[in-house]
Amino acid sequence: MTIKKLLLATLFLALLGQLSAADAQEWTRFRGPNGSGASEASTVPDTWSDNDYNWKVELPGAGHSSPVLWGNKIFLINGDPATGNRIVMCLNAADGSIAWKKQYAGSLFRIHQFSSFASSTPATDKNHVYVAWATPEKYTLMALDHDGNEVWQRDLGPFKSQHGQGTSPILYDDLVIIGDEHDAPGEITPSGPAIKNDPDAEAGKSGGSWLMAFDRNTGDLRWKIPRKSLIVAYSTPCVYHGASGRDELIFDGAAHGMTSIDPQTGKVNWELPVFERRCVGSPVVVGDLVLGTCGNGAGINTLVAIRPGDGKDIKPEIAYKIDKTSAPYVPTVIAKGDLVFLWSDQGIATCIDGPSGKIHWRERIGGSYFGSPVRVANRIYCTSTDGEVVVLAASDQFQVISRAKLDDVCRSTPAVAGGKLYLRTQSHLFSLGGKAATQ
Repeated sequence: MTIKKLLLATLFLALLGQLSAADAQEWTRFRGPNGSGASEASTVPDTWSDNDYNWKVELPGAGHSSPVLWGNKIFLINGDPATGNRIVMCLNAADGSIAWKKQYAGSLFRIHQFSSFASSTPATDKNHVYVAWATPEKYTLMALDHDGNEVWQRDLGPFKSQHGQGTSPILYDDLVIIGDEHDAPGEITPSGPAIKNDPDAEAGKSGGSWLMAFDRNTGDLRWKIPRKSLIVAYSTPCVYHGASGRDELIFDGAAHGMTSIDPQTGKVNWELPVFERRCVGSPVVVGDLVLGTCGNGAGINTLVAIRPGDGKDIKPEIAYKIDKTSAPYVPTVIAKGDLVFLWSDQGIATCIDGPSGKIHWRERIGGSYFGSPVRVANRIYCTSTDGEVVVLAASDQFQVISRAKLDDVCRSTPAVAGGKLYLRTQSHLFSLGGKAATQ
């Protein structure tokens, strides 16, 4: 091989490595990059039949946890409805074969009829997969390596909720961050400064509510913030990078409203008490605004758009609100540029102008929804509880592109990685689109 060819080959391999690393980081948490639910993949079809799936595999137990991916590894949580046991598993994205699965003892306790013992979505990086679940007695956060070996485990204390647990962890720098805001009628944990290096390695011994950050490699507690124990919050945080030039963790919860946290120190930058009901959908950054939702099973829902403060002179303020029929309760909103799409639990889709809140269109799609929509390029995909995938144009003009039946209950959110769409139902996982994955 000539020197020129050797240099070209080296350059190609280096570039391939960079692309592989970039692809591997496409969908590493609930709703992918920063919880945006967005992918620009061009190899996911918007119309398909049963013959177009790359593969379909049956999952052990049942669950609503969404898949996350690192390279060709898919990580997923399942629950056994007969025992309450949890199953963490890794599948090969090329063919859906199970690389490994680990079962952890649980217990049977009351959860919502539409929930499961596996409703939290994992987070993953190049070394580990991080999983969370809870019983009334013990809230567990755990890290396993990519071969399924346990690296560390933490007991966050009791978890009190009539509906069970569903909050998902996220990663930031070298931290694993998770919310622990649960029901505790009559018990209020006073809000205060972050507590660093708590002598209790098990962060939540008091049984109160907290926001917590752990070292992702060791599981050591880095900070925890006491929260009011009022109404369980299921929303998963995101990162806002605003005019202040710093990263801020954004949490939603009824007890405190929308909260900005310094991810390195746990210091509260600002709070705005804007939510009167339970927060299930997660905050989403749209331009210079952060959108959050709250609601209840009766359909009394509210979307609030917040213009964040800087923690000093500029105070956070409400840009606008959208109530009732348009605002979702469980599904998280999705955006394409300045267009924001609201997909309500009752099957009504709405397109608004993100900066102003002006409604472009509102149409009934039909069905009921617990999973959140994702956007793939200029299409939006969302799956109803009876397993119908509805594809809409991500446009200010309403258009239903297609509908496809999965023939199974679905309360999960799709994932997109490596140019493929992954659809999880209660008992199956589907792969659609892309090119054949390499081993």
